[in-house]
Amino acid sequence: MEAKAHLKYARISPRKVKIVCDLIRGKDAKTAQAILMATPKAASELMLKLLKSAVANAENNCNMDPDKLYVSETYANPGPILKRGMPRAQGRMYRINKRTSHITIVVAEKA
Repeated sequence: MEAKAHLKYARISPRKVKIVCDLIRGKDAKTAQAILMATPKAASELMLKLLKSAVANAENNCNMDPDKLYVSETYANPGPILKRGMPRAQGRMYRINKRTSHITIVVAEKA
């Protein structure tokens, strides 16, 4: 049995989120929470909130024991890109891509 939590349209690049995803994948929930609290990355705040949500979903919706949970899957997929422009010399414009992410955390119970 597993429980999920999704965060869609997060205004952070998926490349930055994947670094933090790799830190907590496979760890138990308490350890992952401690790692996220100590990590000085912008994505760690979002991931911490999402991890707490996934643990709460497991506890309340699936009747799992929160002490036996571990992060079985975590991934960040690209969302839609907000395309903006930066004025440059001689009337030109350079494109600025404001990337978004869809982040998912899946927790499961250890056997």
